[in-house]
Amino acid sequence: MSHIGSCFCGAVKVEVTGSPEAMGYCHCSSCRSWSGGPVNAFSLWKPGAVQIKSGAEHIATFEKTALSERQYCSKCGGHLMTNHPPLGLVDVFAATIPTLPFAPGVHVNYAETVLRMRDGLPKLKDFPAELGGSGEAVPE
Repeated sequence: MSHIGSCFCGAVKVEVTGSPEAMGYCHCSSCRSWSGGPVNAFSLWKPGAVQIKSGAEHIATFEKTALSERQYCSKCGGHLMTNHPPLGLVDVFAATIPTLPFAPGVHVNYAETVLRMRDGLPKLKDFPAELGGSGEAVPE
């Protein structure tokens, strides 16, 4: 199964194939600032499951830290994805791929939240232990 999404103006088309490794919400200040919202909905994919179908020449990258290579369209500024090389994962923003049924399973970096979400999902202080975080759960 595959899904195709795009940037805001449609110049860049991205295809994801198969199933994401995880989906959820990130509450860290970097994601909030980058997304312009109080929370960022993510879908994490193995790099081989993400392909640029068109418009690669319009992709620009901003790297604030070695953990996150944030990619966006240089024509419209529309956010596309964040490559996380140390984790071996690519976060294709859920809003970028509208046909993907978004089924969040976790909240990460919930210690930094500015928007409490009482949805019964696990709330992690930072990241899961297997991704280098504490794996510590915090109250909803």
